[in-house]
Amino acid sequence: MEGYRRYAIYYAPDEGALGDFGKAWLGWDAEAGAPRAHPRLRGLPRPVEDLTEVPRKYGFHATVKAPFRLAEGSDIGLLHASAVALSGQLRPVLIEGLRLSLLSGFLALTPRGDTRALAALAGSVVEALDGFRAPPTAAELARRNPDRLSARQRKLLEKWGYPYVMEEYRFHLTLTGPLKPPEADATRMVLGPVLDPLIDRPIRIRSLCLFGEAEDGKFHNLHRYRLSG
Repeated sequence: MEGYRRYAIYYAPDEGALGDFGKAWLGWDAEAGAPRAHPRLRGLPRPVEDLTEVPRKYGFHATVKAPFRLAEGSDIGLLHASAVALSGQLRPVLIEGLRLSLLSGFLALTPRGDTRALAALAGSVVEALDGFRAPPTAAELARRNPDRLSARQRKLLEKWGYPYVMEEYRFHLTLTGPLKPPEADATRMVLGPVLDPLIDRPIRIRSLCLFGEAEDGKFHNLHRYRLSG
C-alpha cells in the first residue's frame, strides 16, 4: 500500500458481470493493476480507447472520498486501520439499480430511486477520514475550476478539498470522457442494450475500496473493505 502519490476511497463493483464489463470497457483492471482488452462493439462514434481515455487511469469506480495526498504525520498504515474500523461501523446500502446517464457531457451510470442512504454513507466516509488528507495546494484547487462552482460548492471545496460532497454528492460510475452531443447519443445507443441486463436490478453496495495513484498516474485497487455495521 505504500509508495503511492495519492489515495482515494472508491466504490468498485464486486466481482461479477458489471465489474468485468467496466474493467474491459475502460481498458484498465485496477485490481490486477493491468490493462484489459476493450470489448468489440459496433456503432460507436469513435474507438473505445478514445472514448474512455480520460477515465481509464482511475479504473471503474464511483468516487466516495476524492483522491488526496496524505497529511504530514499520517501514513498509509494508519489510514488503512481507520478504514477497517470505519467499515465495521457502516451498513451496506441497497439501491434500486443503475441507469445510463449523461452528466456534464460524459456518460456515467447513476443510481435509480432514493439515494439518501448512499449520500449519507459517502458523507460519513468523507468526514471520518478527512484527518488523513493534506490541504490542497493552490494548483490543486485551481484544477477544480472554482469560478465555475456555486457558492456552496466553493465552501465545500475549501472545507473538504472537493466540491461534490455532502448535499452536493452525486454517485456515478464514469464511462467516458467529454463527448459531443451526437457522440453521446450514438454511444448511448450502443451501450444501452449491453448494460441494461447488468444494471436494471437492485444492487447492494457491500464494500468500499482503497485506491492508490501510482507514479504513472494509474490508480490501483489496494484493498476492499466489507461494510459490516
